[in-house]
Amino acid sequence: MANIKSYSLFSDFDINLFKAGKHFRLYEKFGSHPVTVDGIEGTYFAVWAPSAKSVSVIGDFNFWNDKEHQLNVRWDSSGIWEGFIPLVGKGAVYKYKIHSHNNGIVTEKADPYARRYEHPPKTASIVWDDTYKWKDSTWMKKRKKHNAIDAPYSVYEVHLGSWKKQVEENRFMSYFELADDLVNYVKDMNFTHVELMPIMEFPYDPSWGYQITGYFAPTSRYGYPEEFKYLVDQLHQNDIGIILDWVPSHFPEDAHGLGFFDGSHLYEHPDKRKGYHQDWKSLIFNYERNEVRSFLISNAIFWLDQYHADGLRVDAVASMLFLDYSREDGEWEPNIYGGRENLAVIDFLKQLNEEVYASFPDVQTIAEESTAFPKVSQPTFVGGLGFGMKWMMGWMHDTLEYFAKDPVYRTYHHNDITFSLAYAFTENFMLPLSHDEVVYGKNSILGRMPGDEWQRFANLRLLYGCMFTHPGTKLLFMGGEFGQYNEWDFQGSLDWNLLEFEPHQNMQTYVKELNALYKSTPALYEKGFSYDGFEWISHDDHENCVMSYIRKGHDEDASVVVVCNLTPTVRKNYKIGLPTKGKLIEVFNGDAKIFGGSGIGNSKQITIKKEAWNGKDYAAKITLAPLAITVFKFK
Repeated sequence: MANIKSYSLFSDFDINLFKAGKHFRLYEKFGSHPVTVDGIEGTYFAVWAPSAKSVSVIGDFNFWNDKEHQLNVRWDSSGIWEGFIPLVGKGAVYKYKIHSHNNGIVTEKADPYARRYEHPPKTASIVWDDTYKWKDSTWMKKRKKHNAIDAPYSVYEVHLGSWKKQVEENRFMSYFELADDLVNYVKDMNFTHVELMPIMEFPYDPSWGYQITGYFAPTSRYGYPEEFKYLVDQLHQNDIGIILDWVPSHFPEDAHGLGFFDGSHLYEHPDKRKGYHQDWKSLIFNYERNEVRSFLISNAIFWLDQYHADGLRVDAVASMLFLDYSREDGEWEPNIYGGRENLAVIDFLKQLNEEVYASFPDVQTIAEESTAFPKVSQPTFVGGLGFGMKWMMGWMHDTLEYFAKDPVYRTYHHNDITFSLAYAFTENFMLPLSHDEVVYGKNSILGRMPGDEWQRFANLRLLYGCMFTHPGTKLLFMGGEFGQYNEWDFQGSLDWNLLEFEPHQNMQTYVKELNALYKSTPALYEKGFSYDGFEWISHDDHENCVMSYIRKGHDEDASVVVVCNLTPTVRKNYKIGLPTKGKLIEVFNGDAKIFGGSGIGNSKQITIKKEAWNGKDYAAKITLAPLAITVFKFK
């Protein structure tokens, strides 16, 4: 053993917190940290490997020789190995070589806490320490207003590699290039937030980033860590929030990853019934282990702290919550009460959300959770899991199935399009049309729409109109905004050439203006999670396939009326009930010619008369354009 010095970033208090599952800033201690010790520059390394007999740092600085730099094990039974290696600095490539007490097993592992990794298919870690100077202080001071539950929240979901390719060189765009192209595009389209599919380092492109090996490093596919910070900074300077897809539900078995890390089941649960994901052929974290919980929560905090993320969308929560998820009888074991809930996961998720909101009260956590598990987006102090929002998967499935039907059959399925309002306020719901809905033979969203080309685009406009006027926040996957024809291909690029054609230009204009309407109309967002923000006018006109409702914000006088004509039949003198007298003024019409519609609408003010209708005291007669949503304000 040579050139290793005793040095530590851990205090006794750190160790106690770590072992108790209460240390949520572990990235400040573990990993590789360039430091100066006794006037000598070098790097401090620390790794958790309690089953190890020895741990060596191997790298390009010692010809990958495991005899050269062996770490010291701490005396406090924490299982932490650490040491300072002089003259090893930023840019050094390394792994940990671990000789286990367990049957002489030897592993070579990337650093779980590394800030940078080699470009796949290479798998080593890189010592890194960036000195990026943030310029987003204005956003950070006011983002509480942008991320509040009574603020407009319209999310553009993006897979960075396939959003747009650098055509001349047939390569991914870099973080720097995206900081120009993507930021300007999202701003122009009036989205309030971007959500990135996982950008943490991952080895296998077809996993889309959901099989992570580098939890603390943005993928090197698009550039350096500070270049990703620059992308975030540019989003913030343009008043756009950023949500990161975060995956605490499983991890891959790759030899350099977390699996069987020190020759033992360190990060994964040792019981395959709890530790192996049959669907994804991946390992499941041991949520019962304190140190693993500290690792995961520290990782969530890391992206909020070091990269200024405005929220985390937590992937596959349903698979975490239930012991029998995707398992047959005999393949799972009930909890101590005989139930199917994973009690350790419930505790972990509550602890996660409590720590996130305590440290960053101006962000949001969003659960991708597809079951009826109660109180996912309610505070932990009332028995909830503590998330800020939850994906509304029921709305998504019902709506897509409804819109796929030819309008002639919709009269028999009217309840499918109205049913979501029966439970819309049981959670803080986000309405998602995500990447999962445009892959594996499901077709693109436009491709699901029935009818000739005009009707398909009209149906898509109507679907988006229903989405943006429905209670809840919004998420739209890239390409949907201009009517991508083909399914999403992670290896390719969106079909930007479609914007040479007028129907796709019109669709893009429509989504841009729909976002503008949403952002400028408080009635559409201020009470998006509250019963008193929504009032039906008519939900049972299945014969005409029309639904109508009132959306309300904090100012009752600024309420808007929304009417959806779900067939291609023009309906003149269609009567709707209203709660007050006055006049109606059309402020948005999905059939406008600039959107590719026929231009049928209500050009004049409409007088509201004293007449009982739809259970209201007043009524008005309006014209309903074909396959279109119409929005009115009161005057």
